[in-house]
Amino acid sequence: MSNQRYYVNGNTAEGLLNFLPSNIADLNRIILLKHPSETVKTAVIRQAIQDCDSKYDLEILKSPLGFNYLDGVIIREISTAVFTDRIASKELKNTIDFDLNSLFGVSQETTDYHTKNMESFHTFVNHAHQNFAVGLKVHDELEAIYIKEMDFERADQLATNFIHDLLHNKDKQNRRAHVYHRFFGTNTPEGAVNEVPSLIESISNVYFIKGRAGTGKSTFMKKIAIACEQHGFDVEVYHCSFDPNSLDMVLVGELDFCIFDSTDPHEFFPKRVGETIIDLYEKTVTPGTDEKFAGQIDAINRRYKAYMKKGIQELQKAGIYFEENEQKFGYTEEEVARAYGELMVEMGD
Repeated sequence: MSNQRYYVNGNTAEGLLNFLPSNIADLNRIILLKHPSETVKTAVIRQAIQDCDSKYDLEILKSPLGFNYLDGVIIREISTAVFTDRIASKELKNTIDFDLNSLFGVSQETTDYHTKNMESFHTFVNHAHQNFAVGLKVHDELEAIYIKEMDFERADQLATNFIHDLLHNKDKQNRRAHVYHRFFGTNTPEGAVNEVPSLIESISNVYFIKGRAGTGKSTFMKKIAIACEQHGFDVEVYHCSFDPNSLDMVLVGELDFCIFDSTDPHEFFPKRVGETIIDLYEKTVTPGTDEKFAGQIDAINRRYKAYMKKGIQELQKAGIYFEENEQKFGYTEEEVARAYGELMVEMGD
């Protein structure tokens, strides 16, 4: 069976964004794990993954808290999602609360410590988001340089030609398509991370978009996503975890197709048959633009990266408080097994 890994929660220039609702809208069972410890909830989620891995295709929700945590797991074959209460949003309806407190136990002393530490955690996370927001404004200055040198008609024609080649021999599906909104990576206390390699490894036709800020990579992908949706194909739309209004990837499983922004900090190069580069800088920008504005580009890049670095440092500070908090919680394998046994009843497995 296959596992797909991605994020529904991300640290962005617009704050902590949550795309969970679009990923579970059509599921029958939505189970919410309730407990103050992400370590405890992650242990239960990992047990579910271990038990279901050989039976079902899984969608594993990674966590912006870091490598040691998971936000949940989706098992579409049994129309079930299990995730932590940390990412629950007001839009969610008909969720099943699964209270782990009675199974693991939480002392009043631990609860008080948790409340104090989480206040510090959220303070530093907010500082990180503020730095990312300033970094985005600086990045806009970089985009402005290239936008002035762009051939937009050429860019539009490239998108039109690409969509034609992708869909012209595909029958239009007689159904309403669903669009899943996600992140393929995000900013964490460990730095900027992504799941690009695992997302594209089983896809036969992968396009790596190269270019510069403002050269139309996101617009190119948005047009493809809309065209595929209108053709009746379900579309996985992966937003940029820096600027969530931009797209970083479009994946259409029914077409065995993926296209993604392959530039820093998620730069990759083709390694196998079926992987192709599309360079929008080369195809749509006035030749010599990099050289002509080299000094200005370098200065903006340094300022932009300084704010991104500061944002990551603030997340690292937040992570220290979070880890101190988590150390107050513990569990045994027997407790996890007992909790998962009860969870299986709710899952209908």
